[in-house]
Formats: sequence, C-alpha cells, structure tokens
Amino acid sequence: MTEEKRMTAPETSVGADEGQSTISKTIDNISDYDDDFNENFFCDPYHLNTISMNELYDTVYESRPPLIDGFLYPGTYLFVGAPKLGKSFLMAQIAYHVSTGTKLWDFPVRKGTVLYLALEDDYHRLQKRMYQMFGIESTEDLHFAVNAESLGNGLDKQLENFLWDHPKTSLIIIDTLQKVREVSGDNYSYANDYEIITKLKNFADEHRLCLILVHHTRKQQSSDKFDMISGTNGLLGAADGAFLLRKEKRTSNSAVLEVSGRDQQDQKLHLTRNTDRLLWELQKVETELWKEPPEPLLDQIAQFINAENPDWSGTATEFVEALKLDIASNKLTCKLNVNAGKLKSEYHIRYTSKRGHNGRSISFHYEKRDDA
Repeated sequence: MTEEKRMTAPETSVGADEGQSTISKTIDNISDYDDDFNENFFCDPYHLNTISMNELYDTVYESRPPLIDGFLYPGTYLFVGAPKLGKSFLMAQIAYHVSTGTKLWDFPVRKGTVLYLALEDDYHRLQKRMYQMFGIESTEDLHFAVNAESLGNGLDKQLENFLWDHPKTSLIIIDTLQKVREVSGDNYSYANDYEIITKLKNFADEHRLCLILVHHTRKQQSSDKFDMISGTNGLLGAADGAFLLRKEKRTSNSAVLEVSGRDQQDQKLHLTRNTDRLLWELQKVETELWKEPPEPLLDQIAQFINAENPDWSGTATEFVEALKLDIASNKLTCKLNVNAGKLKSEYHIRYTSKRGHNGRSISFHYEKRDDA
C-alpha cells in the first residue's frame, strides 16, 4: 500500500451490531460542549474520560447489524473443535452464504465480501471442496488465501491492504489461529493468549467486521464445554464469543454446535453432515433465538418515511405533530438515538440528529434496499 493510501484509506462501513457500538460520537463535536472546555483536557494521562447517562442517550452510535440474524455478529469469535471434525467445511459453508447473501439454514444473511485464510489447505484441495459443496454456483465476493504472515509480522498490513481493495468486507476467517500466532517463549500464558485475541479484536472492532478464528480443543474433558478450548482462558476472555463443534462419536455424521457470545444467548444447534455434498444441515435448535422486543414507534415512522416520502427534516416537536405521536419531543429524541441502528438495518431509514444555533434538528432518509 502506498503512503498516500495509508493516509487516505476510507473507513469501512460494513458490518456490526448495535450492541457492539464504537464510542465515537456521530452528532456532536467539541464546540457543542460548554465554553469552559479545556483544550488540554485529553492530554492529561490521569484524567478519566467519562460521559453521563444523559450524554449516552443523547448520542447516535453507528449501527452494526448481524451478519447472520440470531447466529453471527460482528466482533471476534473463536470457532473450536477437535482436529478433522469438519470445522473447515462449516467455515466454508458460512463463508459462502455470507458472500452470496443466501440463507444459512433458517437464518437470514446479510451479504458482504468474505476473506477466508485457509492456512492448512492448498488451492487444489479448496477447489475440490467448494465444488463438492456448492457445484458451479460461484461468487466473486469470496476470496481465499493459503499463506499469510503471522500476527505482529505483517498480517495486520496484509489485512489492511485487503480491506482497502475490498471495502465491503464483513467477514474474515483465519483457519487456524495457531498458523498466525507470534513466536514466543511464553505462548500459552493467560497474558499472552489475552493479548493475541485483543490485538485481533481491536482490528475487527476498528473495521466493524466479524473475525472468526478457527482453533482446536484439548483432550481433557470439562463440565463446561468451553473450558476445553486449547490454551488458557485468556483466549475466550478477550473474544466476543465462541462456537464449539463436537461429536459424541468421531465416526458419527451428527454433531452439536454450541454458541456463546456477548450479543446473543447461549444456543445449542444439532447438525448432521450430508455425506454426498459434505454440507452441515440443521436438524434442530434447542434454544429459541433471542430477538429484541418490538418498538412500535419504528413501525409508525416506517409508515411515514418510505419510498414515496423518502426525506423529512425538522425539530422533534414538529415530527411529533406530523405523525400525531403520543410522546414528548425529548423522549422521542432519546428513543430515536437508541434505536437508530435498528431503524436503519430493519427499516432502511437513516436517522440523524444535529445541534445548531436554533436548537436540535432531526432528519430521516429512506435508503433503497440493495435487493429492491
């Protein structure tokens, strides 16, 4: 990447859920604060930068919707299982469905570019595997690499360059984590494991995408299945969640996929492997997927802002009057700030709020769906 590209690289816009929002404010700047604001405020290393609950509610955070509804969210996840269990086939399946935007089992999928670092394979094996699984239905939005640098030795630059060339990337799969770990005499300490995942998580959070790290389990059994992740608890402690694929019998075509994460409740999916196409098929889900409670206000807004009436701007009071809403204008603004991400991802309506000399104004813009 040239120096000019490094200085002007765009901020990627794909991929992440409201529950994992960044802390940068999108509606206010320094001039919006009190006149006695000290320009050296952020220079004091012993000053703890905080915001009040009112400021928290008065801020619109960028939306980061799930890649696969109820199943896969932006962030950094471990995908673990015993060797030769079929993890790479499931990774290829997830990668293909995200890159094509087609449903995975019963889960709706948001389309995005995918990078799959298949570091234990070669291109010939990948070709045969993808053909057996998906036939000739190919896609330009799924990219493979079988070699990459290690973390701290060029991997971050390689990923940055890929994102520059493919700004719609929403998912990166590293198969396996061990292939990109830095060489250290203290490989398996808690601090080292935590630091490795934290570096990768910072990258995923910065670019608002999902990063899946394929890893192995250890042989020791545990009452908590996630304690079987090879290494220390620092790996899971720093990650946003984990997927654990396991079989009761190695010769069986049935497996259980257990899911635990910060933005979803624990789940247990029962899968069966199709012996002809080697695809994992969903048999049942033990835990019903958690869904956000409905917000009737968003339905009312969607009836007013749509393809026929795509734009509106004014004050919150004027909006309350226009829709004949039974809510105070300040409460309306709070609800809109909190639900801005959901309004955009589910209703395709972008909401913004700005503070000016004449007070705060709000605006709405209906964005045409990509598949419309």
